[in-house]
Amino acid sequence: MNILGISAYYHDSAAALIVDGQIIAAAQEERFTRVKHDSTFPSNAVKYCLTEGGISLADINHVVFYDKPFLKFERLLETYYGTAPQGITSFINSMPIWMKEKLFLKQGLIDALNEIEPLKDISKRLLFPEHHLSHAASAFYPSPYEEAAIVTIDGVGEWATLSICHGKGKDIEVLKELRFPHSIGLLYSAFTYFLGFRVNSGEYKLMGLAPYGDPNSKQVAQFKEIIYKHLITASPDGSIYMHQQYFTYATGLRMVPDKKWSQLFGFPRREATDELQLHHCNLGLAIQQVTEELVIRIIKTAKQLTGSNNLCYAGGVALNCVANGKMQMAGIFENIYTQPAAGDAGGALGAALAAYHIYKGQARILANGLDGMQGSYLGPDIPDGDIIGLTSNYNAQYEKLTKETLYTKCAQILADGNVVGWVQGRMEFGPRALGGRSILGDPRNAEMQKKLNLKIKYRESFRPFAPAVIAEDVAEYFEYNGISPYMLLVHPVKETRRLPLPENYNELPLREKLYHLRSNLPSITHIDFSARIQTVHHETNPRFYDLLQAFKTLTGCGVLVNTSFNVRGEPIVCTAEDAYRCFMRTDMDYLVINDYLFTKTNQPAWQEKDNWKEEFVLD
Repeated sequence: MNILGISAYYHDSAAALIVDGQIIAAAQEERFTRVKHDSTFPSNAVKYCLTEGGISLADINHVVFYDKPFLKFERLLETYYGTAPQGITSFINSMPIWMKEKLFLKQGLIDALNEIEPLKDISKRLLFPEHHLSHAASAFYPSPYEEAAIVTIDGVGEWATLSICHGKGKDIEVLKELRFPHSIGLLYSAFTYFLGFRVNSGEYKLMGLAPYGDPNSKQVAQFKEIIYKHLITASPDGSIYMHQQYFTYATGLRMVPDKKWSQLFGFPRREATDELQLHHCNLGLAIQQVTEELVIRIIKTAKQLTGSNNLCYAGGVALNCVANGKMQMAGIFENIYTQPAAGDAGGALGAALAAYHIYKGQARILANGLDGMQGSYLGPDIPDGDIIGLTSNYNAQYEKLTKETLYTKCAQILADGNVVGWVQGRMEFGPRALGGRSILGDPRNAEMQKKLNLKIKYRESFRPFAPAVIAEDVAEYFEYNGISPYMLLVHPVKETRRLPLPENYNELPLREKLYHLRSNLPSITHIDFSARIQTVHHETNPRFYDLLQAFKTLTGCGVLVNTSFNVRGEPIVCTAEDAYRCFMRTDMDYLVINDYLFTKTNQPAWQEKDNWKEEFVLD
């Protein structure tokens, strides 16, 4: 049975293919169109999935969309009706779009699919599960657990913003929901907006900014008190009531009323280009702590409702890896599995899996190994012919290495302080680069974070980089002895690797904090001694694993800096040409695609206008 899952028309459009319950392929549309968070129908991703599966659209038994558009429209109408005359401008702006496109989304899907391959009966194959069921299915069915509590938290689906479910075998039972306009995801996004980042893409920046706040300051405590007293009423079960006089996302074109928030917190909304000040960092820390506290309450409730020892987790809030680490350290569940594509892109996969197991009633077979996600390497591979093609197009100079020399040579290049673009195997599904489309560096190099941020990624200097570590060696470097294959957990760097800090450390300006040496792995140690860990496993990525082993043999260090292969505002690279263009437009030193090594100093002068700042807006 062939089932195609689709998410589209909001953000992070994607497609996923499962065959007889096995995940065959999944990819976000942005990787093909080069438009970050592309929301259009994922034509390219669909075509890729069909090609990867060796089938045509005619062979698909069901096409499954990740939510119910009519329920979303119902929520929109009820919200505007219940708050009228507020939001009249937003209503007038949104109605033509809904009436023209989204209300008739089913026909739009049929038309888009027929453009790929004309089929008369495609409408009979369409299914529409609810949004949070798609999230729940995306986490539970690929997990290694026969039975588990399932928690999903995001901005909003149709009505639900949070759900607690119980998964058993092939079945998922919904136990509890929180409904719009009350939403932990929207609460976090409101602070994302107020602190000058873009909603639906800048939340991870807010998470990275939070540790620059002073956890011992009275201001953080005051900000938290304001949040709990004025913005929300929090219940013991983790649900919240959001006081709508302080929010405008339900009826307006902005997340919050700037003036009211400025009066509450004592400073104006930060513009994207404004210098970050300590009060911005302290407010970021306050909302991060509130989010962590709410998530802990929610999973305690899930434990009480299900009695399970296992937790599966998805939704956009599940990408908050700092909260995930706190959740894990709380020890409420023995085992926790987080879907690596936890946001809306993963809804495409969950929709397909829900159709297979729930609608079609097909039995579930637990995957061998870590899980059913194959390391999340579900995107396109790069054939050697594509590499040869780009060398011809750009007159690119390369060295073809043998498997025996690839790892030792690259390890030496990294140890010499160079930055390497590393493109191997199938592209990752989800927001993290996991060694398939990565930029790598030496974590022992004190200048590596600055070099990567300012000369290659072209992004804010405060943002941290993640360590990729040999799975068996994780406890040598971090206060953690488990697995984290998808870079979704933050844990502290081992105390024996930390360096002493000055007594006035928390009072230092942001930049002074940033460039103070904090450990003997300075480029992956965040401001609070934490790190977003990726454990690298031979069974899912043997080439990346072997590179780490070679680097360890050479240097004694089994860790590399791993960041996504892209510049600010650009999607992660997909093809060999994407990688070469990014390589040539930045200060990256070397590029490795499969067994081909490109040295920057050997390349012809780059002739194209270097206008990436115009191409890619600040995300």
